Amino acid sequence: MKIKERTPIAISSDSYFFEKDKTNSILIMGVGNYLMGDEGIGVHVIQEMSKNIVPDYIDILDGGTGGFLLLNCFEAYSTVIFIDATMDGKPAGTISLIRPKFASDFPSALSVHDVGLKDMIEAVYLMEKIPDIHLFTVSIEELNPMTVELNDKVKAIIPKIIDNILSHSEELHLKKS
Repeated sequence: MKIKERTPIAISSDSYFFEKDKTNSILIMGVGNYLMGDEGIGVHVIQEMSKNIVPDYIDILDGGTGGFLLLNCFEAYSTVIFIDATMDGKPAGTISLIRPKFASDFPSALSVHDVGLKDMIEAVYLMEKIPDIHLFTVSIEELNPMTVELNDKVKAIIPKIIDNILSHSEELHLKKS
């Protein structure tokens, strides 16, 4: 089966989530605070993905620190892949894939100013329809407030995590087909 590719669409309104049939779509959402250095890796990955052509079954979203404002995404998509930073003690730039079954399986919020991914997921698990959730984490060693710059080790893994995300998405898509 030939997969049609396209330049990603920048999602800028809630209505987008209800205008397109997403039966076979996968949402890839980068989360994090862009102004906190490495904590914003999820957003950096999405920005880099937006420069490349992706298969037509993938939608990408810079979730930033949107918190509960992102809940409508979970109603619209049956599969969601997150990218987020974690301070898990592993070397900076370590990529992990987690298949969370409970909100407690998600890393705690790294920034004290935001509703964390874990908090948002707790709300998702209260919804009628729960999507298939996958989480790519990138290990970071410290928070650097008021900078958009990434640690060299964290920045260097962006191409690799994009490859991992696209490969994982393709596997998930083929299972659906």
